[in-house]
Amino acid sequence: MSGCLMNATEAAQAAARVMARCDALAEISETADKLTRVYLSPEHMRANTRVGEWMAAAGMQVWQDSVGNICGRYEAAAAGAPALLLGSHLDTVRNAGRYDGMLGVLTAIETVHYLHQRQLRLPLAIEIVGFGDEEGTRFGITLLGSRGITGSWPESWPTHPDGNSITVAEAMADVGLDAGNIAQAARQVSDIVAYLELHIEQGPCLEQQQLALGVVTAINGARRLNCRFVGEAGHAGTVPMKHRKDALAAAAEWMVYIENTTPQHNPQLVATVGTLQCAPGAVNVIPGEVDLTLDIRGPEDQPLAVLLSDLLTQAEAIALRRGLTFSADEYYRIAATRCDEQLQSALSRAVTQVQGSSLSLPSGAGHDAIAIAERWPVGMLFVRCDRGISHHPAESVLESDVAKAVQAYLLAVHDIAGNGLGNR
Repeated sequence: MSGCLMNATEAAQAAARVMARCDALAEISETADKLTRVYLSPEHMRANTRVGEWMAAAGMQVWQDSVGNICGRYEAAAAGAPALLLGSHLDTVRNAGRYDGMLGVLTAIETVHYLHQRQLRLPLAIEIVGFGDEEGTRFGITLLGSRGITGSWPESWPTHPDGNSITVAEAMADVGLDAGNIAQAARQVSDIVAYLELHIEQGPCLEQQQLALGVVTAINGARRLNCRFVGEAGHAGTVPMKHRKDALAAAAEWMVYIENTTPQHNPQLVATVGTLQCAPGAVNVIPGEVDLTLDIRGPEDQPLAVLLSDLLTQAEAIALRRGLTFSADEYYRIAATRCDEQLQSALSRAVTQVQGSSLSLPSGAGHDAIAIAERWPVGMLFVRCDRGISHHPAESVLESDVAKAVQAYLLAVHDIAGNGLGNR
């Protein structure tokens, strides 16, 4: 594997290109002062064109597929071989940072650029995809790009409207795509061996460990619930403390329990009460009803289920003791996505060679790899980001970290594709 180690000068040059290209893509926005680039917009098409030009310059055959993903292929030593797929997304949230998604696409191009410059061909082809939609900003449905590749678009998606009542199908037509051809984006399972995604961490763990790179073990599963405590409203001045059925006090007790108990179950589990509304909501009235949301996440489904059961049992016990009622309705569930062990090992070897050690950690955010994992093995490489800030203009990475990322990515690609994991 060391034979494909990019030297420090080459890595620095590659990182400088990646940073400059991130800046160039950040200029392709629906607003001049805030980066916003949504699916099937003119800005999406412009970004695809620019990224396609960079893919072609790196020696790739380039095409845009039927759901608007920009794709490139660097052929294997033997034409027609299956591919190792690299990628991430090119869409953004509103008022976004410039590295979430884009960094993964641009570093992937640098790995192919290195091979092309040296006229190196591997047993597997290398394909890169810039997914058109991961964030779901425009239509409120996510992973449209990666689910196009896997052929798993629900029948309802083409008729799903955006905030201006423009459906997905209509938006496709506006940019020259045909909703009747959506199925053509799907790839045969035999076409692809595995998928790798490089991404900023969007969290503080690498920074706390003073490491540039880490290897993802799993993408957290999640459960989201609407919860309610119902007590009895009353006069704030006349109802004695021992006679109150204060729904807010019950919710507060439960929130403290959530905060204290979750890390005791497993340090990798997280739980958040993100919203809270009191009724009747007057300064001089005891809260009679409280609605709140619960979001819990973790890298394995069973511990997540155990935690949720504990939290809901405790909420019911708090309500019973205080003379209240408690109810909860789960409205969102996604299973944890485990990263492939072989791919984790290859990434860990590469990261160790580049920075001396490798940290394994879960991803608390969702990624295109969730959809791809339904068809192919997936692996993810994380890059440190400043203070863990993401989905914000302050999103930032160090150019020196990007240089290490390109080195490690190339090593891992060479290891995986060079050893022909198509025989696994």
